[in-house]
Amino acid sequence: MKLSEQQRLDIKTAVEVMRRGGVIVYPTDTVWGIGCDARNSLAVARIFDIKHRAEAKALITLVSSMAMLERTVDCVPEAAEMLIEAAVDPVTIIYDRGIGVAPELLAPDGSIGVRLTRDPFASALCNALRGPVVSTSANISGEPTPGDFAAINPQILDAADYVCTSRRDDPPGAKPSTVIKICNNGVFKILRK
Repeated sequence: MKLSEQQRLDIKTAVEVMRRGGVIVYPTDTVWGIGCDARNSLAVARIFDIKHRAEAKALITLVSSMAMLERTVDCVPEAAEMLIEAAVDPVTIIYDRGIGVAPELLAPDGSIGVRLTRDPFASALCNALRGPVVSTSANISGEPTPGDFAAINPQILDAADYVCTSRRDDPPGAKPSTVIKICNNGVFKILRK
């Protein structure tokens, strides 16, 4: 799917904001997300603050390619590669150890949740930033996940440095991704379906 001129401008602005350490609200391959450059500790800390989320609860990160994934995690087990290739719906994989990202994104055990997105907009956002983008649902922690742009709490929109204009009219009903933990030894466990 080719991006429109408006979407390309939207991505350009969002990336400029993230490069300055800003926080954005943007459409993903699942629900609308709050994001920032996953390598920027201060921006990640702001997302925890905006969401009123406990820092012990790690955030998901989006990447646009296997190469970007390999720069974000210590090891991509063969089982993870097979799952990514076979998945029809978006799937977030928890890897044993994250690298090259803000330490605030890692769970206390060093693990990290990463989704290789096939969504044209989110993928182009990662490509333009040349790195992973944080992706956590655009809601206050404990509130329902918004199924469309109109359901996003105005507090979230007001706290962001930039709110993307693309895909605001997408129909409601979007759902979060499936989350699967895959250890380096290939053992896996479904955490959210």
